[in-house]
Amino acid sequence: MTAKQLGICMIAHRGYSAKYLQNTELAFRMAAKHGSGGAETDIRMTNDGILVCSHDDKAVFEDGTELIVADSSFNQLTAKPLKNRLTDDKLYLCTFRRYLEVMKENAMICFVELKGSFNDEQLKAVFDMVREVYDLSKCILQSFDFDNLVRTHGMIPDLPIMFTYGSGESGYERCFDYGFSIDADYKIATPEMVKQFHERGLEFGVWTANNDEAFDKCKALGVDYIESDFYGGND
Repeated sequence: MTAKQLGICMIAHRGYSAKYLQNTELAFRMAAKHGSGGAETDIRMTNDGILVCSHDDKAVFEDGTELIVADSSFNQLTAKPLKNRLTDDKLYLCTFRRYLEVMKENAMICFVELKGSFNDEQLKAVFDMVREVYDLSKCILQSFDFDNLVRTHGMIPDLPIMFTYGSGESGYERCFDYGFSIDADYKIATPEMVKQFHERGLEFGVWTANNDEAFDKCKALGVDYIESDFYGGND
């Protein structure tokens, strides 16, 4: 059976990043076309306060030059196309607002990971934008930094939150004290872990399933979300 038939929501990791430049509007749009139920992104803030989608701290451009996102203005960061080895498209840094608009247009779930340091005022600005453009219930905050999740939860208690959990992490049970869901490395996820979260009415996501063996394991676990660079909702 496909993930969709099993009731699993496929999340495109940084958009449909296997075929299109990650974290760009094109990657998000093509994720929707590919059948993904959501798209994960990473956001940073420019030095003039614009939220943009970028996993790395640097933007790398077509001409080989680079700029530190946090030290540059939005105009500087969008003056040239990004380096793109996957397609012939001229692509530019995508704003978080545009990401949210694409997600809303396609009724997709937003997995949002904050990159860099965000103070309380900046956190509020991020999720005020989510409320303005889309829907807070459609946006899930993710982070490896548990304290960051706790701090955000204290400010915005109705925000869905997932603890990003990898092989170097420990103590996922603390999620239960706060009502946090989890997004775990599929290699360490077990049926017992999934059961523990589901028994408490919490969701379980896994990352990043990029081959058939990994994808089949994730489906067999009975998770709620699978992140992938390759697979969509029709797989």
